[in-house]
Amino acid sequence: MPVAMELTRIIISEVNSEQVICLKEIDGERTFPILIGIFEATSIHRRVKGIQAPRPLTHDLLVNTVEMLGAEFQDVIVSSLKEHTYYATLRVRHEGELLEIDARPSDAIAVAVTCDPQLPIYVSEDVLNDIVGSSGM
Repeated sequence: MPVAMELTRIIISEVNSEQVICLKEIDGERTFPILIGIFEATSIHRRVKGIQAPRPLTHDLLVNTVEMLGAEFQDVIVSSLKEHTYYATLRVRHEGELLEIDARPSDAIAVAVTCDPQLPIYVSEDVLNDIVGSSGM
């Protein structure tokens, strides 16, 4: 069963190529950090702070395209960890059918914060258990 999470921190470093976003369990104490690239971190940061770009950015383009095609984003699920890589799914409802689109967690979360209202973000229990087991948390 996926666990509802919320974005709580965005850490942007000018000296490292990897940035960090942190998710926190809504009805609990567990946290989930994800290393992401600078472009995704900047996009998420701009959206969370309400900073509008003069022209649509990549995540805006995706949201606008899906909506213009008559579909609606439902949520984001960070679904698995394979060979030290996290996988996510963007779930979209179109003509009554639920479509699952493979995505990087950073892109999926950027889409989640681009949508209005923001999409729910979930992390699978298995992924959270892998984090706890591998980090000693």
